[in-house]
Amino acid sequence: MNANNAAPELAAEKNEDGISLSLKECLKAKKIPIRDARHERPIRVFLYSSFILTVISMSLLDLDWGKLAGRVPRLGGVFWEMLHFSTERFPLTLLTLAETVAVSILALIYGLILGIAAGALSASNITPWKPLSVILKCVYAFIRAVPTPVWVLLVLASMGFGMASGVVGLGFHCFAFFGKVFSQLFEEVPEETIEAVTATGANRIQIFFNAVLPASLSGILAWTSLRFETNYIEASILGMVGAGGVGYTILAAMSSYKFGRAGLAVSVVFAFALATELLTTQIKRKVKM
Repeated sequence: MNANNAAPELAAEKNEDGISLSLKECLKAKKIPIRDARHERPIRVFLYSSFILTVISMSLLDLDWGKLAGRVPRLGGVFWEMLHFSTERFPLTLLTLAETVAVSILALIYGLILGIAAGALSASNITPWKPLSVILKCVYAFIRAVPTPVWVLLVLASMGFGMASGVVGLGFHCFAFFGKVFSQLFEEVPEETIEAVTATGANRIQIFFNAVLPASLSGILAWTSLRFETNYIEASILGMVGAGGVGYTILAAMSSYKFGRAGLAVSVVFAFALATELLTTQIKRKVKM
């Protein structure tokens, strides 16, 4: 009995050893394939398309590579001169920086308020009229397709040069950004949350302020901080097209070959941007906690 009972066990062990040996032999004979042609095809298409577009772009620009190579050392010299900071008219630089920050904040506030209202109207789950959602999203896409400096130039043509044109032009683009982003945030709110508030007899406005907005608050804060950084960068550039601010100071210094003054202004812009990034990062961490 013992011999008969032991025989199947030995056979089972032999079978298990046989399977393991066959797997080892297969692994040694042929490697496991890790490449997948189907997954690599989009990457190849992207690389080939980028190469073709690069060649076409260079041919259209008709670049003089010899002249460009000859100017590269001059570029390093300009950067070296900018590192020799000059405090000439430094108070004016700080004043224009404050104007740039003010434009960024005002455009952010106006765009944020209008963006929340527009996002509520364009969110497909809470909009009072379904076609309105599609219409508003098309408007957002049109506004965002036009660069911010173009909108500022259009406003300048009607309102004239000054900070007000920068606020209106930047705020217009900011509104379209928030409208699109917030509509997506509101649409991601679980349907169960909305149904729970609806069951209490709440109207659309109460549903928005008691269910949708609180559920989207963390996303709103994150996108608002990101948009402020974008506003600050764009406001610095808008000064170069007549909207005032630190951008105009940098342009004036570069035009008059005051590279030391321009370098100091650029450094101040960078320092404020870095401080803003660190501050927003801390705020995001506290919100998550």
